[in-house]
Amino acid sequence: MGERPYILLSCSISLDGYLDSAGEGRLILSNDADFDRVDEVRAGCDAILVGAATVRNDDPRLLIRAEHRRLRRSAEGRPEAPVKVTLSSRGELSPHARFFTLGDGEKIVYCPDATVAALESRIGSLAKVVGLGAEVEMADLAADLWSRGVRRLMVEGGGSVHTQFLATGLADELQLVVAPFFVGDSRARRFVGDAAFPWCAERRAELVESRAIGDVALLRYALSDRFAG
Repeated sequence: MGERPYILLSCSISLDGYLDSAGEGRLILSNDADFDRVDEVRAGCDAILVGAATVRNDDPRLLIRAEHRRLRRSAEGRPEAPVKVTLSSRGELSPHARFFTLGDGEKIVYCPDATVAALESRIGSLAKVVGLGAEVEMADLAADLWSRGVRRLMVEGGGSVHTQFLATGLADELQLVVAPFFVGDSRARRFVGDAAFPWCAERRAELVESRAIGDVALLRYALSDRFAG
């Protein structure tokens, strides 16, 4: 495996493992104290990645909220916000999404070579479109980000993206926040889909931290020997 960034997966789920409800509108799984913790984690990363479905469904900003963190990054000679990254097989991304319209930082969209022209036509100069062959493989994406100077990548979903990073063994760390309620609807999106994961009953992931943050629980797992505690 070639050089790649340190890859940290961050996710909030219900007690029954769902990322969201099946209804309209975003389900708030975390709380203000944990949102602030996530903001600090983001501030320590070079890039933040979400899948196209998350861009469409959640319309995330993917910015650093706290001014003192933005100022700290600037003082360190870094951009105020991490690079925004997404990936799309079919190019179904709206140029009006906050991923594109908010923040002055760099934005990258990975897609198959066959989708590049259509995506460039759709989003114009709002982001750099990068073709990665016949289909987007996470290892190729990670290697390309490394070549662009990204040394620490934060992956914030959704389920398909988490599944791919975990199943391919590319994740170095998982920060999983568990909300104190159930969704109870199989139509909702789950944390991961079906896959052959490296961690199973015979090879258990290493829990390195567990703590309460208000009414949610943070579980932090080391998933590789590159884990940076």
